[in-house]
Amino acid sequence: MLKRFEVQNFKGFKDKLVFDLKARDYNFNKSIVNNNIVNKAIIYGKNGIGKSSLGIALFDIIMHLTDKERMPLLYLQNYINLDNDCSSASFKYVFVFDNDEIEYSYEKLNPESLLKEKLVINGKCVIDYDYFNKSNNLLDKDFVGDLYIDLVDNRLSILKYIYRNKVIDSNSPFYKMMKFVDGMLWYRSLSDGNAYCGYTNGTSSLVDRLYQSGRVHEFESFLKSNGVDYSLGFINVNGIPELHAYFDNGKKHTNFLSIASTGTMALFLFFTWSISAFKDISFLFIDEFDAFFHYESAENIVLRLNSAKNFQSVLTTHNTYLMQNKLTRPDCCFIMTKDKIANLYDCTDREIREAHNLEKMYINGAFNE
Repeated sequence: MLKRFEVQNFKGFKDKLVFDLKARDYNFNKSIVNNNIVNKAIIYGKNGIGKSSLGIALFDIIMHLTDKERMPLLYLQNYINLDNDCSSASFKYVFVFDNDEIEYSYEKLNPESLLKEKLVINGKCVIDYDYFNKSNNLLDKDFVGDLYIDLVDNRLSILKYIYRNKVIDSNSPFYKMMKFVDGMLWYRSLSDGNAYCGYTNGTSSLVDRLYQSGRVHEFESFLKSNGVDYSLGFINVNGIPELHAYFDNGKKHTNFLSIASTGTMALFLFFTWSISAFKDISFLFIDEFDAFFHYESAENIVLRLNSAKNFQSVLTTHNTYLMQNKLTRPDCCFIMTKDKIANLYDCTDREIREAHNLEKMYINGAFNE
C-alpha cells in the first residue's frame, strides 16, 4: 500500500507537498483503513488548487517503471514548476507491504528523462543512482547480484532494468512494489472520453467492453440502483454490436448512446472499469469522480469502492455531502490548499467523534485550511 507521497517542483507544486496516508485511532469504519494506512481517501479542494495535479504526480511513476498506458500528453505540459529556478522535479513514495517498508525516490528533468533514483528497503539503501555522475553510485551487491549494469540512456530506469533482467523473489518487498505500481489505475470524468493511465494498454469503447464482458444485465441493475431504468440489449449492425435501449415492451429500441445523459455515461464509465479492472488493480485514483453525478449516485459509488478491500483508492470531489462519517472518517477525508494537503483530523484542534456532522463543521469553518 501507499503510505506517503511527496512531490516538489512539479507543475504547480513549487514547494514540497506531502500526502500522508497514515490512519488515526478511530473505532468506526475500520474497513476503509488497512494496516494503519488509509485505504479509501476522499480529497476536497477549491478549483485550481492542484487536486488533478496531485493525481498526475502520483502516476508519474508509471512512466518509467512500467509499460502500461501513460498519462495523456495534455496533462504533462509545464512539467517543471514555472516559478522555480530548479530544473528537475522530485518524487518520493513510501510503500508498506506486510512488515516491510520501501522508500522510492527519484528526480526527473522531464517526463522521459531521469536524473536520479534511490531505493531504500527497511532502512537500508540498496540503490542510489545518478545518471549524470556515476562515480559514487551505490548498487548493493546483495540486491543486484551478478547483474551487469551500465545504462547509457537516462530514459531507462535502473529499477525497471533490474526487475526485467534478474530473477526476483515474489516474496521480496521490491517485487511487491513493482507489482503494486504495475496495478495502479488513474482515470477521470468524461471530459476526456475514456482517458486513463496505468493498469493496461490500448483503447476500446465502453460498448465493446460491456459486450465482451457479457454483463449487460448487471449494467441494467447498476443503472437502476442509481435511478436510471432502461431495458438494454445488444443488436448486430453491419457486424458491429450496438447497445440499445428498449421501450414499449420491447417493440421499440434505439442506440443507448443516443439517449444517455452525461451522468448516465459517467456511470457507464465507472461500471466498465469496475468489471474490467477492479478485481486486479492495486491503487485507483479517480479525478472529479462525481462531476456529473447526483449526490445519491456519488454516495452509491463511494459505498461500492469502500466495499472493495483489494485495492487502495483516492477520489477527488467538491461534493461536501460525502463528508459524513457513515461514508468516510476524519482521517480518510482530506482538504487540499495551495501549499498542503491534510486530513480533517489534522486540520482542527477539536476532538472529532463519530456523531459529528463533518460537512456542517467544514462549511462553518471548523477546519483550518
